[in-house]
Amino acid sequence: MKVYGLSGGQWHQVIAAWSGWLMDGYVSISYVLLVPIISVILFPAGFGGFIATILAFVVGAIARSVGSVYLGAALGDRIGRKRLLVISIIGFSAFSASLGLLPPYANAGIVVPVVLYVLVFIEGMFGGAEYGGGTALSMESIPPEKRGMVGAFVQSGFGSGFLIAAFALIVIASTTNVADIGWRIMFFSTLIPGAIILAIRFGVSETEVFSDMSAKGEVERTPLFALFRESGGRMALALIITTALLYINSATFSFWPIYIEDGRYLGVNLQTGLFYILLINFISLLGVWLGGALINRIGGRRRPMLWYAVLLTVIIAPLTIASLSRTPLVFVTAMSIIAFSEAMIFSTIPALLSETFSKRYRVTATGFAYNGGAIVGSWAVTIIPLLAGTFGIAASWILNLLISCIVLVVGIAIIPETWVSGKDKITN
Repeated sequence: MKVYGLSGGQWHQVIAAWSGWLMDGYVSISYVLLVPIISVILFPAGFGGFIATILAFVVGAIARSVGSVYLGAALGDRIGRKRLLVISIIGFSAFSASLGLLPPYANAGIVVPVVLYVLVFIEGMFGGAEYGGGTALSMESIPPEKRGMVGAFVQSGFGSGFLIAAFALIVIASTTNVADIGWRIMFFSTLIPGAIILAIRFGVSETEVFSDMSAKGEVERTPLFALFRESGGRMALALIITTALLYINSATFSFWPIYIEDGRYLGVNLQTGLFYILLINFISLLGVWLGGALINRIGGRRRPMLWYAVLLTVIIAPLTIASLSRTPLVFVTAMSIIAFSEAMIFSTIPALLSETFSKRYRVTATGFAYNGGAIVGSWAVTIIPLLAGTFGIAASWILNLLISCIVLVVGIAIIPETWVSGKDKITN
């Protein structure tokens, strides 16, 4: 029996990819949600400790780019998509959980943040391999007319992980003292989705595209060199788009949870703040799914993405201004609309990137095209509060978002279309 025209084996591949995004969302947002707490436990007190805590996003972004290139080229494009994803999830979950073992700064001093950055870097390398491997595994397994909606579903794994992480912290906060032991439990809990995903991936089949390459002896031995020799221009355009999009994402999904949890901003307690975060993220999931559902109706990959990006550019400044009223209902409504619109753009990314690059270096290329954008994109959570000291939080936040939206629209307008009905590039 087929569902949405896909067999059980195809859905197994899709779920194996989706689960990696879920893990990424769970791990990333667990850290985001704990920033206000661990910034005074694992770092020196004061604003410097807060900035040092969120600098881990930059460390992780650099690591993800390294991991997407190194592990993507050494494993994903040489020994297979499945094998890469089995290895990556083991390292990803193990090093994420290891953050829960760190001693307080008061006990061990500067060694604590140093070790944290090292663990975040190693964790990030394994996490960086997830995007390229998962994109190739899922998109290579299904026909082009299904990739828009299925790609959106795979991309929604991050939001699903975000949702589960917020709910998990609500439960932990209601049963423990988060500042005492609860933050450690939250980090340790990453082992649970890691074990489930590992079980899912052990039984998944390799893609026909890679299996066919292996059988014919066409596996690229130097995927990284082939990528930049043949597709350097396309990679540059892809990086412009992902850098702008991930900067916007960092300035919203990674930025506003920190301020929601700060009781001085909206005047709510931790549990209420987490509920707001959970609600906004659920709305964003609806945006991903709707964006995917509309892709075939609008046509192509670039056109729907451009429509969604223009919409976000138009609404982002007035809605951000509205959110700064510090009224909970207004804040949640404004941020939900922004999250919904932003998520629609993300729905197109898996299909666009997988069809942009050759099967011979698809894992390396899609992984670096996505994670490479986070090298600059992840700085938003650091730049906005730093500039706020000079311009104020409102001007800093809105200016950063608007510039990123304009760059995003320009990048999408330039990049070539990847799929027209009847012409499929995935097997090239």
